[in-house]
Amino acid sequence: MSVQTITVGPDQADMRLDRFLRRHHPHLTQGAIQKLCRTGQIRLDGKRIEASVHVAEGQSVRIPPLPDPATAPRQRQIVAMDAYDTKELLARVLYRDEDVLVIDKPAGLATQGGKGIARHLDGMLDALTFGAEERPRLVHRLDRDTSGVLILARNAFAAGKLAAAFRGRDMEKTYWAIVVGLPVPLEGQIDLPLARIGGSQGARTKPVGRDAEGAVKAVTEYRTIDNAGRKFSWLELQPLTGRTHQLRAHCAAIKTPILGDAPYGEDRAFAEGFARQLHLHARRLVLPHPRGGTLSVEAELPPHMKAAFSSLGFTADPAKGANKHGKS
Repeated sequence: MSVQTITVGPDQADMRLDRFLRRHHPHLTQGAIQKLCRTGQIRLDGKRIEASVHVAEGQSVRIPPLPDPATAPRQRQIVAMDAYDTKELLARVLYRDEDVLVIDKPAGLATQGGKGIARHLDGMLDALTFGAEERPRLVHRLDRDTSGVLILARNAFAAGKLAAAFRGRDMEKTYWAIVVGLPVPLEGQIDLPLARIGGSQGARTKPVGRDAEGAVKAVTEYRTIDNAGRKFSWLELQPLTGRTHQLRAHCAAIKTPILGDAPYGEDRAFAEGFARQLHLHARRLVLPHPRGGTLSVEAELPPHMKAAFSSLGFTADPAKGANKHGKS
């Protein structure tokens, strides 16, 4: 197959690039798409781009020669689970109805598979069917080391509605983080474009100029909830865009990197007596329910962050769990 150039039509406007690509090439895996974007083989209007970027009508997408679909993987990578694993996963369900499933993803569990990732949530979803004919579908992702609220769709209808909500930013995402230092000012908005870069520690994201190659708009609102002097702070973070490693890169950019985040310059956790883990948690998600009304879900802090909160004297209210209100 030769290089293709596809123009985005009106029915595909504001679609995520990875979904746009799978519409034309259903055999492409998410990992393959991300790799093609990372290596610059897929380009949008001639520029390097992330798989999560939304395309606009009239833009041109360059697609390199692709393998024959007949040689592409046909089977989903299933993670072997015993009774204990299944019980642990079921215990993490925060909300369930006929359309939506919400879980509290543990820190350290990847959302999807990839190079060197044998254990991931996507491979465990057969354990979360609850008698339905379809297995749940991922509609968004959390970094492997980030814990907290993760939404799954239980059918195609819900998947379409939830994907549109994420695409349209028609939701409120709230994260909690322990950062090193005290931000100045104590609250505000971080509006710094980001771009993917390589390195000895793997691909990362860094702030760049607005006209830099591969730059994508990234905006985060933050608020300091509490602090332990000028040494550590508890931040509430609300990403208004959904870029890879956005919160981690933005916190580092304002000189308050997230505790335990070695790739972004903060690996003092162990030396300070804290767990050497990323102290970032998806605390709350508020979004339109596919059948109407609003769904709000909160997840408790993971054990390593609870320990850090206790050590630093931070006091968090218990998570409110799930609450659906409005018409349905």
